[in-house]
Formats: sequence, structure tokens, C-alpha cells
Amino acid sequence: MDKAQLIAIAEEARELSYSPYSHFAVGAALLCTDGTVYQGANVENSSYPLCMCAERNAIYNAMMHGKSSEDFAALAIIADTEGPCSPCGACRQVISELFPAHAPIYLSNLRGDIRETDAEELLPFAFSGGDL
Repeated sequence: MDKAQLIAIAEEARELSYSPYSHFAVGAALLCTDGTVYQGANVENSSYPLCMCAERNAIYNAMMHGKSSEDFAALAIIADTEGPCSPCGACRQVISELFPAHAPIYLSNLRGDIRETDAEELLPFAFSGGDL
């Protein structure tokens, strides 16, 4: 699967966003090495700290289906932003721990802008279990 296809699946996931407060819908698609794709969308509630982002939903969705970081091949994220949509700090931390350090992450927007990065670039000097 190429990055355009993965981004298109993330865009489909974005349609499932529940974002009545921020109106900021985000979609994510996580490609596994066996070709399976797990989607995620952001889900809000009136207590903002209890919201869940699309990226974490996609990763947790895959894990709930028995996948682990060894199975993860690529991640696409999309939103209606001026530039490519970038993950929040909480998502960066989860990505740094649960996603392969150098697997491609495609940040995109509805205008077709794409930036390819990886977990290590998203969160340099990440805190990990080794720091405990």
C-alpha cells in the first residue's frame, strides 16, 4: 500500500470523528506489515482532558486486535489544517513508545500537503521506560 492510499483511509476515518466542541476532525490510519489497516478518529467530550486523539485510537485499535509495534509499518494522519497535521504531545509520547522509531509517519491535510517523518524526529529526547 502506498502513502496516498493510506492517507485516503485516514481521511475516511476522519469522517467518524466526534468533535462537537472543537470542530477539529482528525483521522488516522495505521498500516501493519501483514497489510491490515486500523483506523482511528478523535473523540471529544465536554471535559477536554478526557478526549482521545485519532493517532492513539488507531494504535490502540491495532493493539486491541493483537498487534504490537513489531507489526506496525506506517501511520497516516490527516486534518483540515493549513499545513500537514502534526500530533499533539500526548500522541507523540505514545508514538515514541509504541511505534517503530524509523517507520514512516505521513502528516497530511485536506489540501494534499504531505510531510513524511518518523517517531524519532517527532519527539527527540523522548522519555521512555528506560528512564524509570
